Amino acid sequence: MNRDNKTREVTDLKLEVIPRQEHGISRKGISENALKVLYRLNKAGFEAYLVGGGVRDLMLNTQPKDFDIATNATPEEVRKLFRNCRLVGRRFRLAHILFGRDVIEVATFRGHHGSEKGEKGEKSEKGEKNASQSNDGMLLRDNVYGSIDEDAERRDFTVNALYYNIDDFSIRDYAGGVEDLNNRVIRLIGDPETRYREDPVRMLRAVRFAAKLDMTVNEATAAPIPALAHLLRDIPAARLFEESLKLLQSGYGSQTYKLLRDFNLFTPLFPILSEHFTEDRNSKCEQMIELVLKSTDERVASEQRINPAFMFAAMLWYPLETRAEEIAFESGLSYYDAFMVAANDILDEQVKSIAIPRRFTAMIRDIWQLQLRLSRRSGTRAYKLLEQNKFRAAFDFLEMRGEIEGGQLQELAQWWDDFQKADRDGRNDMVQVLNKASSAKKVRRRRKAKPRRRKPTQES
Repeated sequence: MNRDNKTREVTDLKLEVIPRQEHGISRKGISENALKVLYRLNKAGFEAYLVGGGVRDLMLNTQPKDFDIATNATPEEVRKLFRNCRLVGRRFRLAHILFGRDVIEVATFRGHHGSEKGEKGEKSEKGEKNASQSNDGMLLRDNVYGSIDEDAERRDFTVNALYYNIDDFSIRDYAGGVEDLNNRVIRLIGDPETRYREDPVRMLRAVRFAAKLDMTVNEATAAPIPALAHLLRDIPAARLFEESLKLLQSGYGSQTYKLLRDFNLFTPLFPILSEHFTEDRNSKCEQMIELVLKSTDERVASEQRINPAFMFAAMLWYPLETRAEEIAFESGLSYYDAFMVAANDILDEQVKSIAIPRRFTAMIRDIWQLQLRLSRRSGTRAYKLLEQNKFRAAFDFLEMRGEIEGGQLQELAQWWDDFQKADRDGRNDMVQVLNKASSAKKVRRRRKAKPRRRKPTQES
């Protein structure tokens, strides 16, 4: 097995079996539903392993978010064992075992493209029929089943090629994953460029795991990424939306963003934002990105609710402002009309790379539009704005803008903060002060009445 902590890549796998007494994983740390699936598969005569991130996180003494299972049973065989099973996926067929909201994902051992077993274990003339690839080497279909040894070779990173065997409670380590966990290294299995071309999302996963686990990306694994980042443009926008949430809304978005920038992976996801980037990474747009991601991380840590719409609204705000000003200048439209046109333009462009669902784009528009209305507080407007469904999100965003821009914007955010905290009389007083100030600024001018035109007298 060729391995070096700095530059070498994993080319040959060598199995190491770690017995129960030599590792710290206990069944107490595994969810009850995952254990049910493991035991039933094992009792039916199939191999059954807890695999990937679940094993990795248990080895790091952290609670896994998901428990994924690998087996030699085909998806159809899994479905026969579990009435609460549904089969999903086209690129690679998976079985989802449903326990209410808890979903245990079961995957059949993956084989090599040239292997003889296809989707139903039948012989195929060529492996290519079961695992087609694009001209760039990206896998379009991957329903080729194999053995656990082949499955380990198909795993992406060494720390994810760990298998917990429910039969004897041992850990099967195929790629030195335990050593890399101890050394805090993210290392790809196989030739990095080939693996990235097979699935460009692996580049995002390398960065995500490095940020999440506070590890370093191995040099050989990191080297091809900047040059291959453009391959992400070939990934379906819907898949990249899901990946963007994992990257930026899982509690370590701020650090992930910095790594994405370092590896040139951020621009393929948000091409509109790249026009607003500077060498010192301190433009208003960049400050906003860091501010909203830091806020999101804090909310995740404190188990508060988060909404993707707020994050996207904040990240895309300054491109929206720039576009609105350009449209107003070039077309002669009022700023409000230009703003609404620009909002549609920005979202239309962004969904081409990350397919933000309509339920979120509608909220993004609401947050943006309220930014124009929050400065209008006289009369009953302040009370009506306070009743808006998206007021709180709009206010939080206003505070962020004020923190970046200062001046009158920060004063406006402070006024709204005071207004929310004030009692009924206090709010009335605040609005009265505004009304008086507004009246004092108005210069009333009497309009001179135009003289009536006299009708010409008719000569008799």
